Amino acid sequence: MKGKLFMAVVTAMAALLAGGCGTSHQARTVEVGSAILVNPEILKRGAGDQALYRYVNPRFDVRKYAAVVIEPVLIAKEGDVGAAEKENYQKLANNAYVYLGEALQKEIRVVKEPEKDTLVLQMAIHDADASKPVRSFTSTVVPLGIAINVATYAATGKPSAVGEITAEFKVTDGATGELLMAALDRRVGGASLRGVWDTWHSADEALKFWAKRAAFLICQQKGGKGCVEP
Repeated sequence: MKGKLFMAVVTAMAALLAGGCGTSHQARTVEVGSAILVNPEILKRGAGDQALYRYVNPRFDVRKYAAVVIEPVLIAKEGDVGAAEKENYQKLANNAYVYLGEALQKEIRVVKEPEKDTLVLQMAIHDADASKPVRSFTSTVVPLGIAINVATYAATGKPSAVGEITAEFKVTDGATGELLMAALDRRVGGASLRGVWDTWHSADEALKFWAKRAAFLICQQKGGKGCVEP
């Protein structure tokens, strides 16, 4: 009996380790009214592998653009948070900014200031429950002339709801400010050995997915070859 129990535990551990690479997946729903970057009324339900809600300007053609500015990532967190959790949210914003830069620079030139034929990308990470009135805001800290690197998350001593994460994206024309596209999506943590204990890891994996997804869509729309779908 003990031998069977041991083998069951080993099998379960092996399954968790095997699934450790993909620790987030798209949620079934997201509260569209939680959008903070655009008027949620313009967002329409996505289909297939698209974001849960999206808007695309019919005049938008990414092939016309040669560069992109990535704005500081905004985080809206409902309610009060402790010092360690606040530190983690700051790292979450910084990491999202880094992942976007690393992924997008493979498909389009990333610049600091808008120039001719430049897109402006803004990302916001927030809870999806718009009924809660209290929110604190954190954004990417980008010291002038200093590169930021991926950071690890501090132990808070308790699980965090950040294992489910909502992200919003807005793309505008750098010269005119015209809204070109917007998206609202939500991902939840999967069952990986690491993710079981670290819900911040699940959130981080979602950030990586969205960054790679954005790069894939640019590559695809530009007619690139060898576009890698995350």
